[in-house]
Amino acid sequence: MTKLLVVTALRAEYAALVRRVPGATVTRCGMGPEKVREWLPQLAELAPRALVVAGVAGGLDPTLRPGDVVVATEVRDERGRIVQRAAAPLVAELRRMGLRVRTGPIVSSDRIVRGHAARARLAATGAIAVDMESAAIVRAAVGVPTAVVRVIVDTAYRPMTSLNTATAGARALLTLHKMGPAMRRWADLVGPRRVLLAAPRSFCAGVERAIDIVELALQRYPRPVYVRRQIVHNAHVVADLQRQGAVFVEELDQVPDGTTVVFSAHGVAPAVRAEAARRGLNVIDATCPLVAKVHSEARRFAARGDTVLLIGHAGHDEVEGTMGEAPGTIKLVESVADAERVSADDPEHVSFLMQTTLAVDDAMDTVDVLRKRFPSIESSATDDICYATTNRQQAVRAIAAESDVMMVLGSANSSNSVRLVEVAQRCGVPAHLVDDATDILPEWLDGASTIGITAGASAPPHLVDEVIETLRALGPVSVIERAVADEDVTFSLPKGVAG
Repeated sequence: MTKLLVVTALRAEYAALVRRVPGATVTRCGMGPEKVREWLPQLAELAPRALVVAGVAGGLDPTLRPGDVVVATEVRDERGRIVQRAAAPLVAELRRMGLRVRTGPIVSSDRIVRGHAARARLAATGAIAVDMESAAIVRAAVGVPTAVVRVIVDTAYRPMTSLNTATAGARALLTLHKMGPAMRRWADLVGPRRVLLAAPRSFCAGVERAIDIVELALQRYPRPVYVRRQIVHNAHVVADLQRQGAVFVEELDQVPDGTTVVFSAHGVAPAVRAEAARRGLNVIDATCPLVAKVHSEARRFAARGDTVLLIGHAGHDEVEGTMGEAPGTIKLVESVADAERVSADDPEHVSFLMQTTLAVDDAMDTVDVLRKRFPSIESSATDDICYATTNRQQAVRAIAAESDVMMVLGSANSSNSVRLVEVAQRCGVPAHLVDDATDILPEWLDGASTIGITAGASAPPHLVDEVIETLRALGPVSVIERAVADEDVTFSLPKGVAG
């Protein structure tokens, strides 16, 4: 049995890789589906544990440039399509090498596709690149972890017959040459694993409500519908809503007078609301009700003359909105060190609030210091850290001890997701924040037999599914879910989209 088989079509592709993939068998199948059919008996004879189909290709997506690397999420031909999940860690490794990598469908044609019109027809199907061999090889290798990696030589706008083709071809072959060791590292990941799945995970009620609000606004109001700041802190959610027609802006001065604007789930300062009213904007407020509760407490404490201490992170949208409720009265406390030195005009009249997405343990350490320094300090009658944050952190603790490594699905600007990573690390397990499966670096999985997986409250559930399917494409996977709480919280929709 061959541990890794690398299949190329052209002599030049073979030459670029033959001594660059340690321990692998590199072979040529020939160009085109007919040559592949003649070669396929060799595939059965070699019986690889992992397979990479590598070479050059033509670009269909107009944003692709010669030299770009395309890793297939599926391959297609006239017989159908085959989904490709296993290559996600290879994508992460190639990006770390500094290569410009795109993922998407690759279509295999039985002939060279020339001309803008022919490529436009294929691009209209959603494919981003075209080759002649991948689909037939992958279809014959069913059950084998497979990656299809192609480097773009020509595009619809830079055809094969252009004067730049030779230069682009040389650049593509050099890129293939560089990628050889990464293919080896990817193949070493093949094997069985156990997944411990934390529950609850992914969307909370406030996030679901915020997303629903934007989607309903897009249905009810004239386009464009603007959203101030990211509706929730997740790149995939924002990209999906952009595809539906939402326009995201940083500040209201980017929103035309009289149009519709949605305020994000993190809340806004009163000054922002006043500006929207002055401008005649149709405002739909997606502020999470639990964040709105903190705003209400900030107003109450400030109105009675307290020095209000807000435990949170500088620059976070939620913190900016809460502090805007009483500028100059609310002081930010980011750490235990801040708590040790913060001052109050009247130590007998001090209160504290918390950002809703803090790490519970860290927050309580800070609170302990504040209570020692200000014995009369008051707080909200109910916890400021939201139920979803608390539950997800408890769920991480429930699986950390048994995990060799943990993956937290979430974007880098998501406070609650970052806190989950920190909770896992405090439990002694290596933990990594990933936007999706293509952020998973090979060394994180190398030697890890049990993978803990969770997702921040702003991360879509399908991202967790995709990580599990990536692991399953690399070998047998058993999935065990550990639930620490059931969540049945729902929030009503605001005026403007309700009913």
